[in-house]
Amino acid sequence: MTEEPHLLVSEDDGILIATFNRPDKLNAMSAELMRLLGEAVARYRDTPELRVMLIRSQGRYFSSGADLKEGGGSAKGFPTTGSQVRESHRRLAMRSLWDEMEAIEKPFVVAHHARCVGGSLEMSLSCDFRLAAASASYAFPEAKFGVLPATNGVSRLVRLIGPHWARLMITANVPVDAQEARIMGLVHKIYPDESFEADVMGFCRHLAQQNAEMVGASKIAIELAADLPAHQAASVERLVNSSLMLGDDYKQLMVAHVASIGSKKG
Repeated sequence: MTEEPHLLVSEDDGILIATFNRPDKLNAMSAELMRLLGEAVARYRDTPELRVMLIRSQGRYFSSGADLKEGGGSAKGFPTTGSQVRESHRRLAMRSLWDEMEAIEKPFVVAHHARCVGGSLEMSLSCDFRLAAASASYAFPEAKFGVLPATNGVSRLVRLIGPHWARLMITANVPVDAQEARIMGLVHKIYPDESFEADVMGFCRHLAQQNAEMVGASKIAIELAADLPAHQAASVERLVNSSLMLGDDYKQLMVAHVASIGSKKG
């Protein structure tokens, strides 16, 4: 019997849709799924007509995280020194892909219809927008094994929700539901389960209509502003706008907008 593709990829009017397709395995992130996701990310990066990438899944889990069965579990496979652990973590393929997603000057949207765990949550932290169904939930199960999330889970989570909530999810190993995730700032929007797919696509279509140069520049400016003192962050705003406002897009859009205001007054 031929196995179903671990990841389904399609396009919808400028939106690249990548769907985890291992529902019988709780959408565990296999090496094959990661390979296909990496190819989809590269296709998105290199295709100007693609304006938004949506990552979603199907089944009773968004994803249970990394496929632990592929990682073995015998004592032979365990590292024997701290430096081995640190080096293996640094070179993890997942880490490189999450970093690439964060760096690409196009928006990534992830849609959680159900439980999102471990590595899949770390992936989601690298996306620009996290959308949740009302029944979604989130957890880092690594604490069950006495370790921390391995692919930037701690560093990105703290940047997003602060140490206060990060302690709850990592140190105390407490799962959170969609409402709690929204309060923390972990997710941007919560949609009803019944209309989730339509609401997500509506969000992506709206996002795809935004000016591409502004979107790319905003990703850089926002990241810099988060790390810089206020006066330096303000300089980033001025620097970015000094480029955007000299472009033809800004002039054309402003002229059209002013004209539309005049026609409404008339």
